Amino acid sequence: MITGAPDEMTELFTTCGGQLWRSLLAASAGRRDVADDITAEAFSQYLQHRDTVRDPLAYMFRVAYRLLAKELAREKRQVPQLPDRTRATDTRSVLSSPLTEALRGLSLEQRFAVVLHYFLDYPVSEVARVTGSSVPAVKVRLHRARKQLREALPEMEVRGV
Repeated sequence: MITGAPDEMTELFTTCGGQLWRSLLAASAGRRDVADDITAEAFSQYLQHRDTVRDPLAYMFRVAYRLLAKELAREKRQVPQLPDRTRATDTRSVLSSPLTEALRGLSLEQRFAVVLHYFLDYPVSEVARVTGSSVPAVKVRLHRARKQLREALPEMEVRGV
């Protein structure tokens, strides 16, 4: 484990910050503001509890996952549902519209599994460890996500996804 407060946080941010932020960006369907805020909050919570945390990366992914789930649920309650045509243009996504809509069609658990496994190249066992899930649960999420993405993105090649 990494020790020493300033150096520890710098090293942890250097090694894990980008992965966490990119996974949040994809899981939030391309919303940079959400990825920025939740990444910062995950690091803040780690800093507060670092003496009791054994696995910093897994801890921050779990914190980030919970925060993202709360944020998306809060937004869903506050924002009236718009027709599908206008919803994609009203959010500040950095991803293409078809990809944004396809990601929105996945559950949050599926999005995290897809991002960690296919975009960050984590093995299934590591995805399970980081998300606090079992290996079979991650495999089911990935299988269902691939099927949904193939249906949602027929014109795109869904390589292994």
